[in-house]
Amino acid sequence: MNSTLVYIIVGYIVLMALVYFIQEYFIFKPEKLQQDFQYVYDIPFKELFFDVEDGVRINGLHFTVKKPLGLVLYFHGNTRSIKGWAKYARDFLRYQYDVVLVDYRGFGKSTGKRNEHDMLKDMQFVYDTLAVQYTEHHIIVYGRSLGSGFAAKIASDNKPRYLILDAPYFSFTKAIERFLPILPIRYLLRYHLRTDKWIKHVNCHTYIIHGTKDFLIPISNSEKLQALSPKKITLLRIEGGGHNNLPSFNAYHNLLRDILQY
Repeated sequence: MNSTLVYIIVGYIVLMALVYFIQEYFIFKPEKLQQDFQYVYDIPFKELFFDVEDGVRINGLHFTVKKPLGLVLYFHGNTRSIKGWAKYARDFLRYQYDVVLVDYRGFGKSTGKRNEHDMLKDMQFVYDTLAVQYTEHHIIVYGRSLGSGFAAKIASDNKPRYLILDAPYFSFTKAIERFLPILPIRYLLRYHLRTDKWIKHVNCHTYIIHGTKDFLIPISNSEKLQALSPKKITLLRIEGGGHNNLPSFNAYHNLLRDILQY
């Protein structure tokens, strides 16, 4: 075996090891906040803390309206914290829905070591807590990008009114494989977030909103999800929409209005 081939093999092994051990730095891009950070908004809200277990506290924001029609539980994407994501609460408040946004472990003020099993358990704990105040029939679960996996899992294990997925992936593994095609990602990845598996067990109607020019997670992902259960999944296309700009389209707000007022 010549030395060049040895270097290639060793380099490949090192690359696999790096992907396995530091993948969280590529998947999650959290903004961390000090525990005494004070949220400030010009609309009514209160800060929430969900004490899941010793050492694990999930932070949330609860935006409210008078005489709400229900609650939107919003699972955000893989970046920032609820401090920045909170601006999207207005999209639901205008249609008389309360909104709760929560941060995953290691995001914002939320604490705890991340792994898929425990993060999903956290979100179920949040759902169970909120279902005491809001009946399930009045809860809408909304998942944006990475959050679509969490939303699909929660909707599959419970009975919310609707599930709304915003720019979801069909397979998280395949989504990562697009960027690292030379590696056996399915064996290296510790997060699988099986939207394609969980959505089959969602009993409520599912609405998927996706931009036709989303190059990060192409709309073909949503088309495959809809094909799994075409009678229970409605795909709503935003012509010209990308991955991060759907709220800048009037069509996005019109679709939300139609869903929430149905």
